[in-house]
Amino acid sequence: MENQEYSVGLDIGTTKIVAIVGRRNAHGKIEILGVGKAKSLGVHKGIVNNISQTINSIKTAVAEAQSSAGVPIHKVTVGIAGKHIRSLQHSDYIMREHPDRYITEDDIEKLKDQVKKLVMLPGEEIIHVLPQEYKVDSEGEIQEPVGMHGKRLEANFHVVVGQMGSIRNIARCVREAGLEMEALTLEPLASSEAVLTKEEKEAGVAIVDIGGGTTDIAIFKDNIIRHTCVIPYGGGIITDDIKEGCSIIEKHAEQLKVKFGSSVPELEKDSTYVTIPGLHGRPDKEISLKVLAQIINARVEEILEMVNTELKAYGAFEQKKKLIAGIVLTGGGSNLRNLRQLANYTTGFDSRIGFANEYVANDKNQYLKGPEFATSIGLLMESLKIRDKRILPTEEKIIEEVVAKAEPVSQPTPTAEVERPQPVQHIEEVSKPKEEVRRSKPTFGQSLMDKVKKFFEEVEE
Repeated sequence: MENQEYSVGLDIGTTKIVAIVGRRNAHGKIEILGVGKAKSLGVHKGIVNNISQTINSIKTAVAEAQSSAGVPIHKVTVGIAGKHIRSLQHSDYIMREHPDRYITEDDIEKLKDQVKKLVMLPGEEIIHVLPQEYKVDSEGEIQEPVGMHGKRLEANFHVVVGQMGSIRNIARCVREAGLEMEALTLEPLASSEAVLTKEEKEAGVAIVDIGGGTTDIAIFKDNIIRHTCVIPYGGGIITDDIKEGCSIIEKHAEQLKVKFGSSVPELEKDSTYVTIPGLHGRPDKEISLKVLAQIINARVEEILEMVNTELKAYGAFEQKKKLIAGIVLTGGGSNLRNLRQLANYTTGFDSRIGFANEYVANDKNQYLKGPEFATSIGLLMESLKIRDKRILPTEEKIIEEVVAKAEPVSQPTPTAEVERPQPVQHIEEVSKPKEEVRRSKPTFGQSLMDKVKKFFEEVEE
């Protein structure tokens, strides 16, 4: 299998590192070829704090993915999160040198590059420059300016910024694990690719990805990214609370949370207990599920209140910016029982749990359908997008080729016509008397149509 046929997403999380190999099938869905998973050592709250341990964890996950997929892994699309991430809104414009020519992807890249030169705080670096809407001359609210004519191209951007040190550390770990980093993507954007529908993004939705070390938020409205942020609390701090509150070891605290944890204490019975084995001959410990739910509830409510603060910062409670599709909860933390009901109550928005299975054609291991793999599958989808852009010719490129092919013919310099080799079908036309050519000269419109038609006939041949 050629390397071009498949892509790889690498999720470097706080609790686990996942590498997913996949490709797009004939129906446009993601076909999973292999998965590798390793315990994440050396990552704290989304930030690498031990280089060698992180490299080893990446190597373990990638080796497992290579083995199960049966293909070599060289390039990966990597996710980034962490409390150092922040976002800002920025408007910028360029004056085009040739307004008579239509706007191309190069003009948009030029505008993005200009935004990338923004002066950030010391030690910060721009991760994403995401266009929201464009303005061409005096015309605003344009979603796709390619193909339009205008002198001034302006856009509103959502700019995602992170600490340079954290970005460099991730890049180094990936490089020293023997891999090439194809792209670096903000994790809530990757998760949104995997679990949100186009209708939800249009109506207005907030994705809340509760991971092991962080809770990532991305807000969409009118199909445009409006707000992103990272809250430095996740499922890991809930485990710590259980460990402290019940005086048990971390392994048992995590098992309690996963198997018996609930977000709403009122739905648990007072009489239900679970037994934890004692350490080294000590007596077993009985823990009430209601007490367990109270410990979990206190921390989950705190996280949801922070989510509420971010929703207010965006203006989600205003009529114009209202999130009609509500909240989509994803990530490993969303597996907590009754979390959806608590989120509905705390935020006032309707919520659902986001699964990535809508875009996945096959699932070798079944467990990939869980919300904890939303980011990994989203990163794979991002990687496939990059590959598609590289391979498939865009409509813009086709138009450019047509124009490029047509332009030389439309400049009737006699010497140039003699020097340029002519296709067989033009020999008669060249040898016609000058008067006849002048008499049968087509109009500009006919001439352009003929050139475009001729180009596509040549392509078919």
